[in-house]
Amino acid sequence: MAYNEFLADRMRMVLKEKNVAYQEKAMMGGLTFMVDDKMCVGIVKENLMARIDPDIYDEALRKRACREMDFTHRPMKGFVFVEPEGMDMDDDLEYWIQLALDYNPKAKSSKKKKNK
Repeated sequence: MAYNEFLADRMRMVLKEKNVAYQEKAMMGGLTFMVDDKMCVGIVKENLMARIDPDIYDEALRKRACREMDFTHRPMKGFVFVEPEGMDMDDDLEYWIQLALDYNPKAKSSKKKKNK
């Protein structure tokens, strides 16, 4: 198991309840939920990955079970990992997903443009 399937199902449920159009992509050995062609939230092993507003990044890191996303062994500002104990409750999971959704319209797409 590359990522937590139960967490994936919980995340799908939250996104559907919020009427969010998304695509799923296998990425980084886990699963990423793309919103408007931008990485929004995902799962790496047992952890939730969230792309949040860099302006609230330091505040978010003070939350329970939240840490820098250091997937490449180099922290990525604006991306956090939330360990399982930080999203046990549905309200906690929804909180992190909502932070990522709030930032998504401001996030830059990393999608490469094709030359015409």
